[in-house]
This record gives sequence, structure tokens and C-alpha cells, in this order.
Amino acid sequence: GADLKERAKMHSSEVSSFVSKARATINEMANLPVPTIAAIDGTAVGGGLELALACDIRVAASSAKMGLVETKLAIIPGGGGTQRLPRAIGMSLAKELIFSARTVDGEEAKSIGLISHVVEQNEAGDAAYRRALALAREFLPQGPVAVRVAKLAINQGMEVRICTFQKSKQNNELLLCLLQTIPTKDRIEGLLAFKEKRPPRYKGE
Repeated sequence: GADLKERAKMHSSEVSSFVSKARATINEMANLPVPTIAAIDGTAVGGGLELALACDIRVAASSAKMGLVETKLAIIPGGGGTQRLPRAIGMSLAKELIFSARTVDGEEAKSIGLISHVVEQNEAGDAAYRRALALAREFLPQGPVAVRVAKLAINQGMEVRICTFQKSKQNNELLLCLLQTIPTKDRIEGLLAFKEKRPPRYKGE
């Protein structure tokens, strides 16, 4: 999160500028077209957790500490945490954690859906990072165009209610995205590889 000693010396206008820039950075992370994985080996509170929430997948060590603790400082999360935490763990539990400024460890974070994977920390202190790399290697062989479009479809689908999605502009955009994958060389390569019983060689084309 933010350096509180530095924050204490800032004028209110400087704080506003800092928060705006931090929010923009976090939103850019959320909007990256490629898969993003947050590896939490230590402490991720405040803006640190908000950055992790902007990632597609979160992995943490069992000893890690996470929380949106801003109410302890008489402020609220300013980097999208009040929107992304409820989407991850549900509204009621998100309110509880934000209202109480409570932190959770990796085990509890996994049990409430805040992270996807929890690992025991190793002597080097990089167990979550290593698990994140292993996940990335699982994504790497898949069709890159399809992965990008799948991420877009999931993200946009989460922005609207299912009952209104079928008639929405977002749904039309997602259909166009799906159609973009049909004529790709990667799709043909995937079919050939399946037929020939070999790993596909995707090129993002």
C-alpha cells in the first residue's frame, strides 16, 4: 500500500493527485488484454490489495496478509477496491472486511474466494511467485487470440446483469469478438493439431 509517513506530509491536493494516478494505474492493469496473475508472498493491504484485485488471478502464501484497511485511517479504498472486492467475495463479506479494516491470511483468503490458490511459504519467500509462474505456463500453450477474447468476454459479461445482457451493446461486441477468432490461423492450427494428435503451435495469427 501507500507509504503512510510520506502521505502524512502531503497537502490534500497532493493526496488527491496521488490517488487519481494510482487509480488510473490500477485500472490500466485491469484493462490489460493479456492474463495477469498477482503473486502475494508477503503483505498486500490498501492499494497493494487493490492492485492484486485488478489482476485476473491471485495466488498467495498461507502466511500472507491481505486487507483493505483504509477505514482505520478514516478514509476509504480509492483504487477500485470498493467495486472489485464485492465482485470477488460478495457484497456482505466485502462490507464486513472494509468496515472492520480486518486483514486475512492466505488460508482465509482462499476460503472466501479472495484468491484462487494458496501455497505454503518456502525458505526463499517466493512460493506464491513460483505458483504464479506455473499457472502462466499453463496459459502459454493456448491460442493467444482466443485467450485475449475470452478475457474480454468475461470482463464485459460481469459488467451487466445476465437478464439484460442478451440485448445489450456489450453482447453484440462479444459476438463480434467471437467471430474474430473464427478465421484465424490459430483456429485452423488447433483443429489440425487435434486431428494429428500433437501439441498445437500457435502464433497469435
